[in-house]
Amino acid sequence: MKKIAYLLVLAFFSISMVFAGGSNETAVDVSKSAANVDTHTVAVGAVVIARDDVPTDEIYAIVSSIFENKDAITAQHAKGKELDLAFASSVTAVPYHPGAAKYFAEKGYNVASVKDGAGNGKVSSLAFGTGGDTGTYYGFGSVLAGYVTKNTPYSVTAVTSGGSKANIEDLTSNDVQLGFVQSDVMSYAFNGQRLFDTPVKGFSVVAALYMEQVQIVTTKSSITSGADLKGKSVSIGAVGSGVYFNAIDVLTAYGLTEKDIKAVYQSFGDSADSLKDGKIDAAFIVAGAPTTAITDLATAKTVFLVNIDDAHADSLIAASPFYSKYTIPAGTYGSK
Repeated sequence: MKKIAYLLVLAFFSISMVFAGGSNETAVDVSKSAANVDTHTVAVGAVVIARDDVPTDEIYAIVSSIFENKDAITAQHAKGKELDLAFASSVTAVPYHPGAAKYFAEKGYNVASVKDGAGNGKVSSLAFGTGGDTGTYYGFGSVLAGYVTKNTPYSVTAVTSGGSKANIEDLTSNDVQLGFVQSDVMSYAFNGQRLFDTPVKGFSVVAALYMEQVQIVTTKSSITSGADLKGKSVSIGAVGSGVYFNAIDVLTAYGLTEKDIKAVYQSFGDSADSLKDGKIDAAFIVAGAPTTAITDLATAKTVFLVNIDDAHADSLIAASPFYSKYTIPAGTYGSK
């Protein structure tokens, strides 16, 4: 009888542990997950740039085909609904390509400046540097490239890349002729700051397309603010990447440095895999929400996005005007 009682207790304990998620896992408060609450954070602009030698007519055709067909593009990718002429023509840090400036002027939007001497080259087809295959750059960029190729005389091919910095480097070497960049990284390149030792001048703006959010992703409900990252294992993007500097900016706003965390340097996809496997506690992912890497993670785990409160957001914006406040709606990742 004692043996039977012992077995019954053991069985009950085992079942309880299954429902609790294992002996080493703290119970997760799903009420605060990204599926159930809005997340307050900051964002930077996602901008398309072009080599200066891309012909004016080609850039004009690309911009007009995108903004004249917003509904058709939105049907293929949700980011299409964020296309807006006022925002697209609002960049001030870098001059616009003449082809883009011409289109926006026709629509009643005069850009801050136009690149002198740009638009006079000869290019038959365009490679479009985007990002990793689990990021928004590649997903949305592929839709835009396909639409332009199908509906204009010009061919655009989206290619995967290492993101903003890599796209600027690839533009410089003429490996690509168009590229997605974060607005802050674009300015660093043009002015020779942070990521770039010397100014990069051979490119101009095509259009700002949408905002990309600084998403601090975790599967642990106990991590609720930037301060909670102290001592944690955190992916902060590849060394020298735009994500890396966004992460450093956020940490600085919370009085932390790279040394205050257990820093891991991973891509979006690798970060999501590490979160799924429990190898890291949190990850910085800077991309337009919803981001494929996080969406995929949310199918396997409960996903939480860490809030950046107003006081710390204001500190970030004061230090760098490229940031603006942004709210990621509940339900962006996972269902309520």
